[in-house]
Amino acid sequence: QVQLVESGGGLVQAGGSLRLSCAASGRTFSHYAMGWFRQAPGKEREFVAAIIWSGGNTYYADSVKGRFTISRDNAKNTVYLQMNSLKPEDTAVYYCAARITGWSQSSYDYDYWGQGTQVTVSS
Repeated sequence: QVQLVESGGGLVQAGGSLRLSCAASGRTFSHYAMGWFRQAPGKEREFVAAIIWSGGNTYYADSVKGRFTISRDNAKNTVYLQMNSLKPEDTAVYYCAARITGWSQSSYDYDYWGQGTQVTVSS
């Protein structure tokens, strides 16, 4: 069992930066691939980024590639999402998720979810 708690969301102007954190409970955090997803009002949840258990490989949606960076610290049971050059279209609730069997772009494939943190980018 893994419990996930996101933090770091907030209101930022376009062009600004935020760093999201996702703290995980459980001793097997290092066994899980971790993903970040987001959901804007009236839209489906979409993939943002993912990182495999070792941190050696990362994956990004085209819409955030070059602006966002996912990383993890297995010693701290935490995964991060550094978001730079934010745009109003990045406004959404951001969720972290854990998957035991490797990364995926599909939200349906993830086993555990956090409660989400709101990111609002003003123009």
